[in-house]
Amino acid sequence: MPLLGVNIDHVATIRQARRGNEPDPVHAAVLAELGGADAITVHLREDRRHIQDRDVRILRDTVRVRLNLEMAVSDEITRFALQTRPDQATLVPERREEITTEGGLDVITHEQRVRQCVDQLQGAGILVSLFIDPDVAQVQKARELGVEAVELHTGAYADARGKSSVDREFERLREAGMFACSQGLILNLGHGLNYQNVTRVAQIHGVHELNIGHSIVSQAVLVGFERAVREMKLLVAG
Repeated sequence: MPLLGVNIDHVATIRQARRGNEPDPVHAAVLAELGGADAITVHLREDRRHIQDRDVRILRDTVRVRLNLEMAVSDEITRFALQTRPDQATLVPERREEITTEGGLDVITHEQRVRQCVDQLQGAGILVSLFIDPDVAQVQKARELGVEAVELHTGAYADARGKSSVDREFERLREAGMFACSQGLILNLGHGLNYQNVTRVAQIHGVHELNIGHSIVSQAVLVGFERAVREMKLLVAG
């Protein structure tokens, strides 16, 4: 049964709309744990559009499950990660003009920069995952870089319309996931997963964890955070 990582970025998005103190993503993390979350994920962006340094520091001291820090391959953010020591760092691509992460990190093109960042994080005892597209060549390069895990970008699957398109994108995830597992990598998936499309990917052989944020936060507006997480946890469990 896959684990559930809950991304609480968009709790902070609501807070930052007024530059106030509420809702507090730290409070959301507590409720997510009560709802059955196996990990808490936050993305500390370079422009600090939602999660702030303060959030990560307090979460590091309070989260009882695993803390996963999504981060760009950036000297500044790497220094912050080395100071705060999350349990896991997931390296993601980042463009300031994007609304949300638009695709996987191209670890082939940016191999040298990624390798330097990976070495620093692993040297501090932080498990490293790479957020990549479901492409065998990218998975192969991730293995060569010596990371412990990959997270396959499920955005194309989530955005696909029509059975043939959905099936095609699902097969890309399944094949890349199968290859990742054969290479000894921990297999995670995430981006765009929701209460309607998560069950199928949760059944991919070898999936260790699904990372889901926006859909859970959206549901939480209507039913509360703990219940929203619990409902997703049941779907992930099958």
